Amino acid sequence: MKAAPFHSDEDRRIELLERLEILDTEMERQYSEITELASTICKVPISLVSLVDRGRQWFKARTGLDAAEPPRELAFCAHAILEDGIFEIEDATKDERFHDNPLVVDQPNVILYMPGLRFEWGPSACPSVPSV
Repeated sequence: MKAAPFHSDEDRRIELLERLEILDTEMERQYSEITELASTICKVPISLVSLVDRGRQWFKARTGLDAAEPPRELAFCAHAILEDGIFEIEDATKDERFHDNPLVVDQPNVILYMPGLRFEWGPSACPSVPSV
């Protein structure tokens, strides 16, 4: 497993993420509806709205997953926030970054990850990744 490196402008990204004042807030129905709809449309069991801070991936909303905040080094989204476009993994068992990731070899047995898209709020800001 290869943990994602930090973003080239990580301090700024974290500053903007913290300015949103969304980390560690209560679950909100509107966000849950987004993940439920994404799971239905894409016909997948897991859908997330996640935010990656310095040490963890935190879910603002989740469908089909009980974990609330896996460590950053396990997070697919930590890789997605480094990409300029769509970040997609067709088979995590064959990807050198993820093939031995506990999220792949154990529950929830992630195989497909798509689309990891980053939302940007200003230059070099990429705090949020909705994914299915």
